[in-house]
Amino acid sequence: MEHVIRNASIDDADAIGAVVVRAWQAAYRGIMPDDYLDGLRAEQRAAMWQRVLADLGPDRWVQVLIVGEELVGFASCGPELADVSDGETGELYAINLDPDHWGRGLGRVLLAEVTRGLADVGYHTAVLWVAAGNERARYLYESEGWTAEVSARDAEILGVIVNEVRYRKRLDA
Repeated sequence: MEHVIRNASIDDADAIGAVVVRAWQAAYRGIMPDDYLDGLRAEQRAAMWQRVLADLGPDRWVQVLIVGEELVGFASCGPELADVSDGETGELYAINLDPDHWGRGLGRVLLAEVTRGLADVGYHTAVLWVAAGNERARYLYESEGWTAEVSARDAEILGVIVNEVRYRKRLDA
């Protein structure tokens, strides 16, 4: 499948907002409350992503996945967001793919690209947090060499408490 991965621009915020809503409504059903998922609005998520994209610095970036003319996925990453970071660990903050494109290998391609990007800027290790019940995503991460750690947390994600598991991957192995 013909695709392009490129750096996001503020003009991508509306499409990113739509992808977030569709992906979350499919991936988090049974993990997050249905009324919360049903109430998600692309315009609200787009406004949030406009702010994120406007505030990106040289150490944080968002990449988008384009198939044909359509933005179908994105990932954001940068330095680890921990209270105490070693400076050698990057973090995948978010990765979402429109569910109409699941099962085609595109999530794997996007994950590999952002993982490579973290290594290219000098991180030796990468971490990510995933909802414990998101088995589809966890399978993808594990199949790409990410390892679940014993670290878990209850995180507030846009107003909803979700149990998350941390994954880690060596980038210089």
